[in-house]
Amino acid sequence: MGTVWDLDFYARPILDERQKKRWEILICEGLQSVEDDPEQLFRYSKYVSNSEVNSDQLKAALMEAIAQSGTQPTRVRYFRYQMQNMIKRACEEMGLLPYPSRRTLALQQWLEDRRKHVYPNEPGYQESLSASVATPLEVVSPLPDALIGQKWSLVTLPAKDFASMSEWDVGFGEAFPLAAVGVAPETPIPGFIIYSNRAVALAAWMSGLEIACVRAGREESTNYISKNTATARLLMDTGTTETWLLADLVAPETQAEGQRFEEAKAVANNVHFIAVQERAESESFAGLWLMQSREFG
Repeated sequence: MGTVWDLDFYARPILDERQKKRWEILICEGLQSVEDDPEQLFRYSKYVSNSEVNSDQLKAALMEAIAQSGTQPTRVRYFRYQMQNMIKRACEEMGLLPYPSRRTLALQQWLEDRRKHVYPNEPGYQESLSASVATPLEVVSPLPDALIGQKWSLVTLPAKDFASMSEWDVGFGEAFPLAAVGVAPETPIPGFIIYSNRAVALAAWMSGLEIACVRAGREESTNYISKNTATARLLMDTGTTETWLLADLVAPETQAEGQRFEEAKAVANNVHFIAVQERAESESFAGLWLMQSREFG
């Protein structure tokens, strides 16, 4: 995949000398592998005034970051839906590929650290001004007919097994070191596996979705109409706003499986995975993505 950057450009809970919110550009190298070291990732930060919130300032920051890092990213991820027009314009004018994504773990951890240890020490800090992430009403889409799997299963794997993931036969996928998210080696990591005779095509399609998480539960606020509108569902969140229906959990036993899946996620600090295989007996994966459900802000 090459070098991936996570990017945020938004107001911070800090007022300047004019009593206007200070804005900040954060750029960091993203986590892609279980072998990545979060302490060694490239980071760039820059405060700007509210009068400098435009794509030209963001382009200048991106150019500075490229000069400092000595590399140009192949993908720039951003999670703030409300900033997408400015971010897309700046990236595209520089020949960079912007991706709306909630796969921004390195950036989220950095933001959490700055909220605790950096912003409170800045002159003009106002805790009540903390940012929020606005998203449109959720819409749940069915998977394309040609890519629906023949079978699926909910499973668990010990966290320690993922330490050797870079040695596994995986066609498409992405991961991060589990120690970086506070998961102990013996913790069971829940996962959703799709079995399909079109496994490679399905995994290739999924690789372009920026998979954020899989979740089970009833979603009454969506506009997707299934055969049983009261049923529980397995859903896959992608990008910054998209949600896909993986399965309706109609039978009591499958609903119980969905509940156990969510309970296992909670034990594993919301870490889980989704995988694609041709058959249950396969030792290879057409695709495998490690994820952590997170609050964004």
